[in-house]
Amino acid sequence: MDAISYERAGDVAGAVRAVQQPGAVFIGGGTNLLDLMKGGVARPMRLIDITHISGLDTITTLPNGGIRIGALVRNSDAANHALVREQYPLLSQAFLAGASAQLRNMATVGGNLLQRTRCGYFYDTAFTQCNKRTPGSGCAALDGHNRTHAILGASPQCIAVNPSDMNVALAALDAVVRVNGPAGERMIPFADFHRLPADRPDIDTTLQAGELITAVDLPPPLFSANAYYLKVRDRASYAFALISVAAALQMDGNHVTTARIALGGVAHKPWRASAAEQMLNGQPLTQATLHNAAAAALRDARPQHDNRFKVQLAQRAIVRAVNLAAGHAGGVA
Repeated sequence: MDAISYERAGDVAGAVRAVQQPGAVFIGGGTNLLDLMKGGVARPMRLIDITHISGLDTITTLPNGGIRIGALVRNSDAANHALVREQYPLLSQAFLAGASAQLRNMATVGGNLLQRTRCGYFYDTAFTQCNKRTPGSGCAALDGHNRTHAILGASPQCIAVNPSDMNVALAALDAVVRVNGPAGERMIPFADFHRLPADRPDIDTTLQAGELITAVDLPPPLFSANAYYLKVRDRASYAFALISVAAALQMDGNHVTTARIALGGVAHKPWRASAAEQMLNGQPLTQATLHNAAAAALRDARPQHDNRFKVQLAQRAIVRAVNLAAGHAGGVA
């Protein structure tokens, strides 16, 4: 058994200083980190407990009309908070689609941002070929079982996917991640927070060494009337998405003023379907336009031998999610 020391941080500055120690990592809810530690994937030497830092567990309004969600807000509390539920229903739905009620009661927003892939080859250390776990060792998923793996943005080094539901909704909502580190505070647009694998799949985010996530900022609510989070999975609960779609629309009658579409279960990071958005923006929401937009979103897909079904599944999920966001449960005109 590895020896692990523990330190409780009293404030952000103290946490940032403490994590500079060799082998130190932050711990919040611990729902992902403890899994990784039990499996031998993560071997920290020192845990810096940030759960007692004041001010990181609140949801507040911003002067511009948006909201700030502290990094220590529990997923269940965020999902059921009045501001989130009423003004950002897409995010509330995504929270409630994730994991189980027990895990949502423990998991934090900051931890969810950093949730690591659930690729079986990454989690099972008996498989020595995993570039995400051991850079340069190879990727067992390429020639192995890859039904749940990426179809967009992957590289020959890694075809794992980001497992978070929350992240998909935040990508569609253009959130901003606030972090604090040795160089001070900075804000990272959500589109720039997670990385594609390229030749360094072991690096999931653009966080710098020693930086602590303190909050997520959401812009003023534009999509409270027309938003839907659709999660397609093998079973109804406690399962990761094969495909998920966060669809948010501004509508003028049946005319789409602005569309936001993000996909989960398809890439190493939450995948913004920009081509589909551009085809819907400023257009009447017709069946033909919607199907063409869904096809455009998957035009660059590169499926593996076990997950070719994901291409068509993702297209159908986009169509259904946008229909439901627009209030057309039975289809569009």
